[in-house]
Amino acid sequence: MYVCQTCLIFAAQNETRFFQYNNLMKGIILAGGSATRLYPLSKAISKQIMPVYDKPMIYYPLSTLMLAGIREVLIISTPRDLPMFRELLGDGSRLGMRLEYKVQLVPNGLAQAFVLGADFLQGEPGCLILGDNLFYGQNFTNMLQTAVSMIEGSDQRGACIFGYEVSDPRAYGVVEFDADGKVLSLEEKPEHPKSRYAVPGLYFYDHTVCDKAAALQPSARGEYEITDLNRLYLNEGTLHVQLFGRGFAWLDTGNCDSLLDAGNFVATIQNRQGMYVACIEEIAWRNGWITTDQLLTLGKEMKTRYGAYLEQLAQR
Repeated sequence: MYVCQTCLIFAAQNETRFFQYNNLMKGIILAGGSATRLYPLSKAISKQIMPVYDKPMIYYPLSTLMLAGIREVLIISTPRDLPMFRELLGDGSRLGMRLEYKVQLVPNGLAQAFVLGADFLQGEPGCLILGDNLFYGQNFTNMLQTAVSMIEGSDQRGACIFGYEVSDPRAYGVVEFDADGKVLSLEEKPEHPKSRYAVPGLYFYDHTVCDKAAALQPSARGEYEITDLNRLYLNEGTLHVQLFGRGFAWLDTGNCDSLLDAGNFVATIQNRQGMYVACIEEIAWRNGWITTDQLLTLGKEMKTRYGAYLEQLAQR
């Protein structure tokens, strides 16, 4: 329940070698909802299928789970949109992963993902990431590895969330600290926030998360709130918080302006550095999940700059 402030080493997406480790933790991407703030863009297609510069939005949360060493992922979405994700990503075998899919008929809050995903997790620890969240910055892979190591062992308990300082936290879950960095409270979309630290849509939980989520009661908004789930771990004294530093970028894509900002951000990084952000094939290769020959084949299948990038990686 104390803050870990180790936030600054080399940018995760730009490392020349990623961590090669496997763990018991499984991942869930929540990619449901109707995204009404993006209408008419999202009237006929899932927000998470839309492009963020040169790749579908869902590549970004998927890449985060992969950087954490998570190879088994459940994608939760609407009956209309789930077939598109299946067509895009398949069963995950091309990436050396296992992908499964689950329908969410009605969006009833983020914590519902652990009720829907209980059979998938099968009592293992789980990581939840929202399908419209993009993370980029120094030490990210290390922070993910730290979160996994905190709660993965059979004798370890707890949850790990993150804090990101924003100018107006009223639209987010907010975490409050004392002078020593101890977590005092968690509030969901408070009118008068007690700090400027918002909680991004990335959460790591131990093996008790499904039971905790199933026991939650709907909030005044009629939803099963992720903040209420986090508060259970806070009350147990097993909630850990890591803070993203000033040089770290956390972007979501809830409206047209933020969607454009995210695309421009990725374009700037990639065009300036020549290395790709959230390239899931590259991460699978650097994690040792696919071979160089497999990477080359994937690149040749795409007659684009993206495919050429994969070919260059394989040929170096």
